[in-house]
Amino acid sequence: MTLFPATPAIAAAATLLFGLLCAQTSGAAQGTLDKIRTSGRAVLGVREASPPMAYALGANEKYVGYHVELCERVLREIAPDAKLEYLAATAQSTLALVQNGTLDIGCGPTTNNTARQQQVAFAVTTYVSEVRMAVRADSAIRSISQLGGRTVAASTGTTAVQMLRRQERALGTPMNILLGKDHAESFLLLESGRADAFVLDDNLLAGVIAGAKNPGDFRIVGEPLGAEPIALLFRKDDPAFKAAVDGVLTRLMQTGELEKIYAKWFTTPIPPKNLRLNLPMGAALKALIASPNDKPLETYLK
Repeated sequence: MTLFPATPAIAAAATLLFGLLCAQTSGAAQGTLDKIRTSGRAVLGVREASPPMAYALGANEKYVGYHVELCERVLREIAPDAKLEYLAATAQSTLALVQNGTLDIGCGPTTNNTARQQQVAFAVTTYVSEVRMAVRADSAIRSISQLGGRTVAASTGTTAVQMLRRQERALGTPMNILLGKDHAESFLLLESGRADAFVLDDNLLAGVIAGAKNPGDFRIVGEPLGAEPIALLFRKDDPAFKAAVDGVLTRLMQTGELEKIYAKWFTTPIPPKNLRLNLPMGAALKALIASPNDKPLETYLK
């Protein structure tokens, strides 16, 4: 029995939904590289506020950054005829958008860990970050151990949140953890005085501080909460696409080109304010360039 008659609008919506589901099912059965070549386009998942890894430049929505450039280099080599399209995603939404085929490759600063490996695949590691904290320059906070009873900002969906929870248990004193939807919103909590510290990867902290109205008002302090392997990501169970991506990245490492790209974003002035982050390549990433791998975070904790 039909309780409500099907109006033209409902019928059209049902047809559209059916088409989207069919397209998604078809995309899931098709290899990513074949999908890109067939459609003539590759969709890159980027971030709006994660400098110097991936961020938007002004109102024209041009996306740039270390990982964005690596994604572009990879795709222009393995699919030279494809049009590159950029879709802004958050730390929280990237994995789901890769899983359902909306994104062909994730170019934001995403930590490779075993839990995420159940959902997506990661390329060889192209950055190793240390999770630290930003505070105001006049703050007395210098150590993670001083965060007990304080208000601490973090970004939703980042591994920094789990690290703070572990630290909270270790201290035996609760923290008031405020979550921003992205790094810009989290930094605003610190900048506006609503948070005493902002915990995130060191490279991203340096990026948001460089973009502040008064960068000298903030500093990165404290012992690292941990080191994390950061990598490009894509759909699971697609060994051909992983081999193609890893092949390009490995060649960039072997030729010294990746070190040049790194220097461009971490040690020389970057847009929009032409500020220098002064984060030279660390020993851990140099070791990974010499011997590339896609090992997850948990191997760094052993």
